[in-house]
Amino acid sequence: MLHADQQSVRVDPTTALPTDAEILAQLDRIRFSTEFEAPERARKFLAYVIEETLAGRSDRIKAYSIATEVFGRDSSFDAQTDPAVRIEAGRIRRALERYYLVAGRKDPIVIRIPKGAYVPTFERHGNAQAAAALDPFADAGPISSVERSRQIWMWGGMAALAFALGGLAANTMLPPTTTAENTVNSNRVRPNIPKLIVTPFEDLSGTPQSAMITRGLADEVVGKIARFKEIIVVTHHKTRDSPETADEPAYALEGRVRIDGGRLRLGIRLVHRSDGSVVWVSNYDESLETHKIIDLQEKAAAAVATAVAQPYGVVFQANATQFTQSIPGDWEAYACTLAYYGYRSDLNPQTHGSVQECLQHATRQFPNYSTAWALLSMTFIDELRFRYRLDPSSSVSLEQAIEAAARAVELDPQDVRALQAQMLTLFFRGEVDAALAVGARAFAINPNDTELAGEYGFRLALSGQWRRGCELVSETVARNPGPVGYFESALAVCSYINGDYVAAERWARLADLRANPIYRVILLAILGKLGKTDQAHEEQKWLEANVPGFLNNIRKEVALRIRRPEDQKRFIEGLREAGVSIPEM
Repeated sequence: MLHADQQSVRVDPTTALPTDAEILAQLDRIRFSTEFEAPERARKFLAYVIEETLAGRSDRIKAYSIATEVFGRDSSFDAQTDPAVRIEAGRIRRALERYYLVAGRKDPIVIRIPKGAYVPTFERHGNAQAAAALDPFADAGPISSVERSRQIWMWGGMAALAFALGGLAANTMLPPTTTAENTVNSNRVRPNIPKLIVTPFEDLSGTPQSAMITRGLADEVVGKIARFKEIIVVTHHKTRDSPETADEPAYALEGRVRIDGGRLRLGIRLVHRSDGSVVWVSNYDESLETHKIIDLQEKAAAAVATAVAQPYGVVFQANATQFTQSIPGDWEAYACTLAYYGYRSDLNPQTHGSVQECLQHATRQFPNYSTAWALLSMTFIDELRFRYRLDPSSSVSLEQAIEAAARAVELDPQDVRALQAQMLTLFFRGEVDAALAVGARAFAINPNDTELAGEYGFRLALSGQWRRGCELVSETVARNPGPVGYFESALAVCSYINGDYVAAERWARLADLRANPIYRVILLAILGKLGKTDQAHEEQKWLEANVPGFLNNIRKEVALRIRRPEDQKRFIEGLREAGVSIPEM
């Protein structure tokens, strides 16, 4: 374990608190930075809570005051039923975290909005850095908190990575015939992917009970991380001073367990082994009195695995940050998978093409890399479901998707990303029961994979199991540490079918996938139900300009996605009310 005296960061307890002038200067630095990726309303939100705090009115900073004074809501605003302020606060937290990891690394003042509150905190940069690095038992919130696991996500950087890799693939694409490169790599299951060592957890309490819980927790964490195929977990390694190679774990997961007064606290930190730097820290608290020990170990381990190992988890985030600077040649194929998740942030057709080329290149380099085949399959599915091809009658994408998904499952039947791809190909081929059966199998293998859980939930919902499916999608939005626009748009559909059109519009606006045609269709139906005809007309104009002829066959498009006739009818009603001409059957 690393100890405080081994860290390069030192805290000077005599350092004075930031002055009001310094804080306001930092606010301006953030607000006017292109790296602070937040809409104008979020910028006003941040300015409001800071100015109120500096004016000594922090006790007035409530959801109601923010909604009425910043968002312009009327006095009927109810924070219990309207999550607008809470959602915007989460967006600001993510934008601040990204800012300080990109443009603000050396800024003198760190501004945060702690989870669960709207009153900001202010620290000098050295103090904030040291507090996070030295004390995994600091009160940073439970590890299941989405905001903690989002703390180093590179939103813009991942999109840049997708474009860069597209250029790389375009310049190095191999012909489909067998080449020397295929022969050399044909026996390699996968390219370099992150390797993580889980070190024995440290028992700080020294009792028989704490020793048993500590051993069990470490075993559970290893088992749950191993279910994520985009990372390799090991339990034995060389010393940290050994030179780092492709076969050596780049990261170490360290844990400390303390039992105090009937409560368990698990402190976790992820360390880069090359220099001992702390990449991420968090903690998990639970009462020993309310859970059986085995259940408690499983719950804590699931939270750790979800935060660390899933797509958009902290290991992925750390590598995404590194690869936006430069991509080592022997990591190109893995970087293509990172680029795929970057593309998922906005589902932009331009990024889609670059990522698809990169994944095609990866599967030619490493024909036994199941995850690359699965992600490639999903890019083909996206051509179909998001109408990236100009010819809507083309079946090429679906055929290619089916072949790639089958290859992925053949290579690794336990890879949930492969099963996710197979589920989608079956769904869009019209074999709904088979698709849901595959989704259920994947979910049973790894219920902690929120990407799979959300997509499976959306398939359930669109098949008519709205309540169960929408619950899974909602859980994904709460737990997924990466961009969730796609799943927010799914919740817009859930709210629409439930008849809550106000909530549906709120979710659609949050998703903000403006380059995606299906997003526009969802918003169009919602605006129709709300009677917002002018806005609906703008959406219809965009569709006619960017996907000409798409609305002419909209009934078939709806039926491809929403499976029950009664649900199709309800959705088409909204489109008609928005002004779309749809003939009766």
